[in-house]
Amino acid sequence: MKILITGSAGFIASHLAKKLLSLECDVIGIDNFDPFYDIAIKEKNIVDLCKYPNYTFHKCDVRDKSAVAEILSKNVDLVIHLAAKAGVRPSILTPGEYFDVNINGTLSILEAMRATKTNKLLFASSSSVYGNNTSIPFNEKDPVDNPISPYAMSKKSCELLLYTYYFLYGIKSISMRLFTVYGPNQRPEMGIAQFIRKIQGGQLISLYGQGNSSRDYTYIEDIVNGVTSLIEKIDSYDIVNLGNNSPVKLIELISKIENELHKKAVVELLDTQPGDVDITYADIAHAKQKYGYSVNWTLENGLKEQIDHFLKNGH
Repeated sequence: MKILITGSAGFIASHLAKKLLSLECDVIGIDNFDPFYDIAIKEKNIVDLCKYPNYTFHKCDVRDKSAVAEILSKNVDLVIHLAAKAGVRPSILTPGEYFDVNINGTLSILEAMRATKTNKLLFASSSSVYGNNTSIPFNEKDPVDNPISPYAMSKKSCELLLYTYYFLYGIKSISMRLFTVYGPNQRPEMGIAQFIRKIQGGQLISLYGQGNSSRDYTYIEDIVNGVTSLIEKIDSYDIVNLGNNSPVKLIELISKIENELHKKAVVELLDTQPGDVDITYADIAHAKQKYGYSVNWTLENGLKEQIDHFLKNGH
């Protein structure tokens, strides 16, 4: 297969690209090197990917419909759309950017696909679309009409766009609701990466929600294998949770990182921040039954891998 991955320099996309390249897929990557975090990390990811003969890269913004269409005109079989403005809290500060990049960027991808008759898409949605859903665990059939951050709103909007383009133009897609992905080379502003860095450096950690919020932490290899399992089964429009089905409280996560680093964290307990949800918890029955998704990594094993990577590489 020839596969286009948007946001190819990012954390999840670079891991996924390596997996697909090892399976002898031809992978085309695009990324605009948004300076949300250290661009050097993204550049290193691309350098590593370019060592594969079946990988090509284009510096390109997903909002550039003509540039995306030019790439798709090379007989691309599938688009995996991972490019986005990420983060709940930053989206509250600059909601317009999230609307523009995430919604208009996805619309640009869909229009380029329509123009080139490319008809299969995997889209990285987010567990944040569930908001403070009171039905636990979160099921794909649950109503998600109450997002509590611009980031969540943008991801929900993109899911609606995908349905519209399936209905009108037959573009088949799966929206993958990803649950707190972690692992080696995780984005540096994400929780686990920050906690490892700050505990190792003896820096103060602010735990919002008094440390009682829970997240369904999902190891990168399980996510990559999950995405790969979807590729051959895109047959209409669907939504699927890719998570760990095992939420852990923030204060418990800190304890596990302390145990692995053999260092105590310096913490302050603060109230919940606007936009933060109380819990994320994936019902993965649909992913298992229809797509063969499985969870193979415990949080303890995944943290060990990420911490070992941090100690060797500094991030």
